[in-house]
Amino acid sequence: MERLYREAPLNGISEGTANVICLDVLRAMQREPETVSVFLREVRKARGADSRLDAFTDEVERRLRKLNEFEPVARRVVEMMAFALQGSLLVRYSTPAVADAFCATRLDGDWGHAFGTMPSGLDTQMIIDRSRIQAA
Repeated sequence: MERLYREAPLNGISEGTANVICLDVLRAMQREPETVSVFLREVRKARGADSRLDAFTDEVERRLRKLNEFEPVARRVVEMMAFALQGSLLVRYSTPAVADAFCATRLDGDWGHAFGTMPSGLDTQMIIDRSRIQAA
């Protein structure tokens, strides 16, 4: 709760700029439609590695086919694009525990909306161990 109130004064600033950024993304995709296929090609490099990512990517692609309906939901679609790219990169280049936790908490929908909530069964100890500095 403290974090939410501490950051509340910034929300008025970031809300406006975030909307502008999302509309810029939309305009760029409308101006240069090939960017959509380039983006999807990059995300699909992880195809088959995680079923949650595959399903999420399919939904992103479905939404990107409707650029004329994009403006009212621009923030959500741009967020989904970011999650899809992050998931793809993590599945390809990170440890399985990190990729699994990301896909479970961002792409699968089985997580709460409060900070720090995750579904059970994730290898959180591996993630913690990975982040610790090892003594030489």
